[in-house]
Amino acid sequence: MKQQLNSLYIVSTPIGNLDDITLRAIEVLKHSDIIICEDTRHSIKLLNHLEIKKKLISYHKFNEKRQTLEVIKHINQGKILSLISDAGTPLLSDPGRLLVNECIKNKINIVPIPGASSITSAMCVSGFSDQFLFYGFLPKTENELNKVLKDLSKISFSIVFFISAKKFNFYIKSLKNYFPDRKIMIGREITKIHETFFREEIKNLKLFKNSLKGELTVVISEINNKIKEFDDKKISIQARKYLKKYSLKDTVDLIYQSEKINKKKIYQLCLKIKNEKNN
Repeated sequence: MKQQLNSLYIVSTPIGNLDDITLRAIEVLKHSDIIICEDTRHSIKLLNHLEIKKKLISYHKFNEKRQTLEVIKHINQGKILSLISDAGTPLLSDPGRLLVNECIKNKINIVPIPGASSITSAMCVSGFSDQFLFYGFLPKTENELNKVLKDLSKISFSIVFFISAKKFNFYIKSLKNYFPDRKIMIGREITKIHETFFREEIKNLKLFKNSLKGELTVVISEINNKIKEFDDKKISIQARKYLKKYSLKDTVDLIYQSEKINKKKIYQLCLKIKNEKNN
């Protein structure tokens, strides 16, 4: 395989099952002078499996500024360098953006080597709309999480994000608040021996009694655009609940995003309830 000098190769690696690596990825890694890894201790397991012995450079968020300069220097010396992450396609919730932008700035060719991705793997078995947004890892603090989910709830198509399995119960309450009428699919250990997919209506989600392990790929379904009748009783219950914590405007927005019914009528009902509370 002929590789281009003065190039950086972005190489996708398996997300669990080592047999999922592509033939092209193997060839590129075999002919690389240096392989840039998110964690050399993790990547060495894959490279040993493939019987590839190359010089490895550690590249992560704590050293990326310094290492970027080193990588650029090596490429300009005519060496072939490949970037891999711990799993899947590099740069998607993984380090590398700074390096890619520096390569663009220095007119260095960037070559993608496609392969396994937990994002597309989860989407293709979800049964949800194939128009989707990938967010990445959700915030770990409640305030920041609610800000993000409020914005995401306004998006009508499917949404994909990552969650640490042991933290999933922490997110359930907020998911119910912002996506009450959507469905969820949770992919765990995708492509591995214990691969499982859990599907449920978000409003019916319950706390997991046993702590989950690993990283979850979560898919939220698209908004159901079927026309709904205005249910005064249901909207009143939601309004009273939200008005305890949120402003009138935020309450109206939250109800509208979940119900997709006449926004003016929602506002009028919420205003009436708010005024009743103040009297």
